[in-house]
Amino acid sequence: MKKEEKTREERKLTNIFERYLTVWVILCIAAGILLGRVAPGVAKYLDGISIFVSGAPVVSIPIAICLFFMMYPIMVKIDFASVVKAGKSGKPVLLTLFVNWAIKPFTMYAITLVFLGFLFRGLIGAEATDLVKLPFGLDLPVGATHGAGIVVLHEGIKMLKIPLWRSYFAGCILLGIAPCTAMVLVWGYLARGNDGLTLVMVAINSLTMLLLYGPLGGFLLGVGRLPVPWQALLLSISIYVALPLVAGYFSRRWLIAARGEEWFNTKFLHALTPITITALLLTLVLLFSFKGEIILANPLTILWIAIPLFIQTNLIFWLGYWWARLLKLSYQDAAPAAMIGASNHFEVAIATATMLFGLSSGAALATVVGVLIEVPVMLWLVRICLRTQSWFT
Repeated sequence: MKKEEKTREERKLTNIFERYLTVWVILCIAAGILLGRVAPGVAKYLDGISIFVSGAPVVSIPIAICLFFMMYPIMVKIDFASVVKAGKSGKPVLLTLFVNWAIKPFTMYAITLVFLGFLFRGLIGAEATDLVKLPFGLDLPVGATHGAGIVVLHEGIKMLKIPLWRSYFAGCILLGIAPCTAMVLVWGYLARGNDGLTLVMVAINSLTMLLLYGPLGGFLLGVGRLPVPWQALLLSISIYVALPLVAGYFSRRWLIAARGEEWFNTKFLHALTPITITALLLTLVLLFSFKGEIILANPLTILWIAIPLFIQTNLIFWLGYWWARLLKLSYQDAAPAAMIGASNHFEVAIATATMLFGLSSGAALATVVGVLIEVPVMLWLVRICLRTQSWFT
């Protein structure tokens, strides 16, 4: 018993990327801004290597490759066979699904609308605009209105000019409907939660996302008078969720059958880590190479986006944590159930924002702010969990 307690007390982050994710993101911001100043054509050229439909870029091939390798390692870690065991822990699973899909998207919408659309609108720039992609398959004449935007011609391509705050708002919406990431396995582990249950809930959320991410995203974007790219939403889910999900499922089965589970966990997954890191950091550098001028002109932009995201994260955590207590869950189940809702699947959000609105859009920038605050905020919530274990039987 003492040995087990000692092991649990020693739980800590050992992966240098996970420990210093915020530092890496800050370095990427600096590197991206520098790249945009020194070689502004590099990111634009790479983003231009795209699959075009009706003369408009739909899927950036280099970015799609990077984002696939961000998502695949997450999916390949999940043993979907364990989902059938979720019935034994019905309450925490149902609580997580309810908070993630019935509460979180709408609180994110409301909170970010209040802050970005009203309180911080003047600070962001009431008249500032952003150019985003026209919804996939929509062909409108120049000067036509669509939602809160106007169709303009930019470098020979039709784009939609929308208020800048609405572009940030769109990115926050995409974060709000992307609950939990593989990082939540780390947060649950550090909080001494039920690791098996956490893995099951991550798997269930990944499957649920296939069904609900597109409809919820389209609905909330439409309510916010933003482009509703239904075809692109479905294409995004297919490329960035379904494809790595299927690839992860079958490659996991094949590799474990061929080489064994120990080799898979100790060798294969370990070898994927640098690939994942490289893909994420490269995507962030390219993204910030487009947004350098905006950030330098208004360096507090990231802060204005981070404040509502911080409030949303804490609100969802405390809702889940308090309801877990009311449901009389054990602490080991309550901690991961609350943190899965608080954590965002920023990989999916970045991928979707990039495809729907473009790598240079404010929406893509807003999703990256989610990455920036993920580690410090979640580590803080882990400490809260550890100090409140006595609240649960």
